[in-house]
Amino acid sequence: MTYRGSVLAVDDDPAALEGLAAALGSLGYDVWQAVDGESALILAREQQPDVILLDVVMPGMNGYEVCRRLKEEDETQLIPVVFLTGRGTREARLKGLEAGATDFLNKPCDVTDLEVRVRNLVGFRRLTEDLDSAERILFSVARTIEARDEDTGEHCDRLAGLATRLGERLALGVEDLKTLRRGGYLHDLGKIGIPDAILLKPGKLSEEEWVIMRRHVEIGVEICAPMRTLKPVLPIIRHHHERRDGSGYPDRLRDKKIPYLARVFQVVDVFDALTNDRCYRRAMSVPDALDMIRDETFEKGWWDPEVVTEFITMVEEG
Repeated sequence: MTYRGSVLAVDDDPAALEGLAAALGSLGYDVWQAVDGESALILAREQQPDVILLDVVMPGMNGYEVCRRLKEEDETQLIPVVFLTGRGTREARLKGLEAGATDFLNKPCDVTDLEVRVRNLVGFRRLTEDLDSAERILFSVARTIEARDEDTGEHCDRLAGLATRLGERLALGVEDLKTLRRGGYLHDLGKIGIPDAILLKPGKLSEEEWVIMRRHVEIGVEICAPMRTLKPVLPIIRHHHERRDGSGYPDRLRDKKIPYLARVFQVVDVFDALTNDRCYRRAMSVPDALDMIRDETFEKGWWDPEVVTEFITMVEEG
């Protein structure tokens, strides 16, 4: 079986631990087990797993405290932590985010959901391996921003995967594919500077609120610009909301003045937004979303026709 990565599972229930180990082991992951917080901290330092699955409710040191201590130590602070919890309240989620959690899974874990979350996080860790610590922290911050909004869960992972697949169909090179994948995680990093009252507003934004919301692309560029290895991603961050007819933002670029990778990325970003629930509307069906993208491309002139045609073919082929 192909080695897929390593996971540290932490739970005071031996039966739950064995279940996690069996499920992940059968998928090709190495799994270390810890039944308390102290053991978890020791194993995390020694083994440097790709992902940590952490129970919240444990005797002695609870999951929140374990996570906080992991994030305080240089050698473990960048390991993604997924909380395993039966507490589905927003308060519990916010407490987990404050402690440094990357994601959440409800107990008992659905095996398919477990596989998807772990696979995505291992891929995320591999993607950032060649970055220095400051750059890797930005990726972790980007995932935390996504986790603030329950409606956009897995958005970054989906975009990274879709954009890479589309780039492969467009015969892009290895570096461009890496840039698209990184863009999936960093494109909305600037939303860290947008108040939750605007970012999570359930209704339409006022014009004043839209002015603030549109600032997120410039904030994202300002954050990432000092990082040399992230320079190729800057055009995606700044220009993924431009439109070919010049009606987009922030620079109202037209047609091919919009950087090519931004034109590729914006198509998958729009598709993902249309086909997933948001706090202000329900998800569209895939056929309806594709029809809307066709209209926005060939009637309104918003998106690159060649990119859209390839993307629609890719989606319709399954």
